[in-house]
Amino acid sequence: MDYYSNGNGEWKDREDPFSSSNTPPFQGDGTGPGFTGPDFGSSRWKEKKTRKPMSPKGKQTLKIVALCLVCALLGGFAYPVYQSLTGQTGGTTIYTGDRSPTKVDTSSVDTSKTLTTADIYAKYVTSCVGITVDIVSTNIFGQTVTGAAAGSGFVITQDGYILTNYHVIDGANSIKVTFSDGKEYPARFIGGEERNDIAVIKVEATGLTPVVIGKSSDMLVGEEVTTIGNPLGELTFSETTGIISALNRTITMSDGTQMNMIQTDCAINSGNSGGPLFNQHGEVIGIVSAKYSSGNAPSGASVEGLGFAIPMDDVADMVSQLVSNGYVTGKPLLGISVDDVDEKVLSYGVPAGAIVRVVTPGLCGEKAGLKEGDIITKINDTEVRSKGELIAAKNEYKPGDTVTLHVFRAGEDLTLTLKLEESTPEKEAQQERAQKAYEEQYRQKLQQEQQQGSGIWPFGGF
Repeated sequence: MDYYSNGNGEWKDREDPFSSSNTPPFQGDGTGPGFTGPDFGSSRWKEKKTRKPMSPKGKQTLKIVALCLVCALLGGFAYPVYQSLTGQTGGTTIYTGDRSPTKVDTSSVDTSKTLTTADIYAKYVTSCVGITVDIVSTNIFGQTVTGAAAGSGFVITQDGYILTNYHVIDGANSIKVTFSDGKEYPARFIGGEERNDIAVIKVEATGLTPVVIGKSSDMLVGEEVTTIGNPLGELTFSETTGIISALNRTITMSDGTQMNMIQTDCAINSGNSGGPLFNQHGEVIGIVSAKYSSGNAPSGASVEGLGFAIPMDDVADMVSQLVSNGYVTGKPLLGISVDDVDEKVLSYGVPAGAIVRVVTPGLCGEKAGLKEGDIITKINDTEVRSKGELIAAKNEYKPGDTVTLHVFRAGEDLTLTLKLEESTPEKEAQQERAQKAYEEQYRQKLQQEQQQGSGIWPFGGF
């Protein structure tokens, strides 16, 4: 929701969520805004003027009654701070409340008890961070593009490990972390899990205040939640509150992958991604990740209050592995990069499925005989109609498992046997290099066809 694909983002001021005003009611002279005075030109007012004048005693009685009425409305928690210097009773009086300001003793905050949102903010705003990244990339024309993105994160260990969304730091050339006291630190990438949209970064600092991790499985629809983040990358360390609107909501992300999410009506905007979602005990039960916007809705319908967070129960083990190993162990690998089949070609007898764009040399996909342009339509008995379905089906297996792939190639249906490998940082780096080589070839092909004035054949590499 807050990853800028064009690399644009900003980072400016911070906002104090505690600022408030207690504007007292007051009696005016009938000339101020919002007050309608008498119409001296109306017949109604002229009729009043023809009545018998009130006696001085009657006027004094009316003043006393009016003053008593004002005091009754203001209640016993107000007192006069200004009176007319004439010394006469019934002079202009302004009233203000005498309530003592709310104070939060962070040392006494106990997560075993229900906390106010002020308690949560005071205790954990120092655990929340703003994240800005510089992104250097190459577009399809071979031009170097520099941009920036902004997001949020939160401290999970005293020695500087910070959890955020993978899409916040994806492609980052440099990462900067800012704390609520204004201190800034450069951060280094430790590891991430793109499919689950989590990443761990680290700053060289000690004595930090980590959050308390709670159980998302203990939450109920309707319970209050709050988040602290950096909406728009400008309104830093803002707190917003709401409720849990739904649990176990399956959401399809922009890349086609499906994720299990907590739905909330907390105000979530670009820049909130990666921030913590607290329960009423100040425990983090989710990672703010996405917002459903009007652009996602059918017919452009207006959308409000549809935010989503990754349940902590789904990723807690992965986070521990990222901290200790730098990657998540036990993930199966196909050794290929895939995409959805273009809808334009389905009417030509080409089946829906996941089309292979890149076969990484030396990995299990190449060993199984997969080739660029193959369309995978089934894994064992599971139908595959998109890259998202292929990824979901693959993740049902473990490294070392053998699967049968049903493949459409050049008008023929084939079956291939593939033994899944374990994903490691080294193998992921291999795939990334192969992917970049493919993108470079695609860029050159696009330039060539543009120079020749022809379009790209929709069948791609079939």
